[in-house]
Amino acid sequence: MKTDNDHNRPTRLTRRRLLQGAAGAVAAAAAVPTAGLAAPRRGRKTTTTIKRAVTNGRINQSVCDWCFLGEWSVKPMTLEELARACADMGVKSIELVDPKYWHVLKKHGLICALAASHGFVEGFNDKKNHRMCIDKIKTAVDACAEAGFPSVITFSGFRNGISDDVGLENTVTGLKKVIGYAEKKKVNLCMEVLNSRVDVKMKGHPGYMGDSVEWVGEVCRRISSPRMTMLFDIYHVQIMQGDIITRIRKWKDYIGHYHTAGVPGRNELDDTQELNYPPIMREIVKTGFNGYVAQEFIPTRDPVQGLREAVKLCDV
Repeated sequence: MKTDNDHNRPTRLTRRRLLQGAAGAVAAAAAVPTAGLAAPRRGRKTTTTIKRAVTNGRINQSVCDWCFLGEWSVKPMTLEELARACADMGVKSIELVDPKYWHVLKKHGLICALAASHGFVEGFNDKKNHRMCIDKIKTAVDACAEAGFPSVITFSGFRNGISDDVGLENTVTGLKKVIGYAEKKKVNLCMEVLNSRVDVKMKGHPGYMGDSVEWVGEVCRRISSPRMTMLFDIYHVQIMQGDIITRIRKWKDYIGHYHTAGVPGRNELDDTQELNYPPIMREIVKTGFNGYVAQEFIPTRDPVQGLREAVKLCDV
């Protein structure tokens, strides 16, 4: 296994150059003819093509699958239905999809911009989890490298009595054992910032260690690889810290991916929530970011309508 001392570091490669090239590099991997996407499916009624929501295209938009496919959505969709809707809207990716279903994405000209690995409860902050986390990350990295997809998610894990300082050291030690593998395969690792305040399932994660931009940013800084990045979840950061635009400006060189949702509630990006997403998106564009911004809200009404509204709002 490669360690921080024996894997090859790129000499002229920077995070910014990697992220700027990511969207273009993966486009070819998922490029398939999209004619006939609104054609009727056997045994079902003809579906109407959804009006395109992306017209500017300066933000590469993605969607997290779990919010729309399972128990969380007021009207659960199939992956096929979600992929068709995303393609019609101009969304480029559905993420966290199991690799065995990536053929559904490719059928509609989509990619999986962020692949799943280990979970957020057991992460790198505890040394006993390192082997499990590394094995799952390597499996996800291999799948992304083969498909030409850009990134794999990772997490700090819950505190469980571990101090933040010790957890930070453990996290850096563990990730250094796998970052060389990600570099070799040309895949990014993205550690997510999650809120530890809201005690509602999938809306908050009490006990999660990486609950600040500064803690996750320090992990990235110490590992010092352009392939080690932060997943800046705007919903979670707003709950924990706020001051979103200032933090984007400060940590832009470490941010490899973004997630969105309404605050409070993790629901639609509408006039019931406190965040003003257009200026946040404009700031992301100003930083030169060319990775992916994923919609990760839990629908409370028609999911396609809510998704289209969110996509259009973020298309600055």
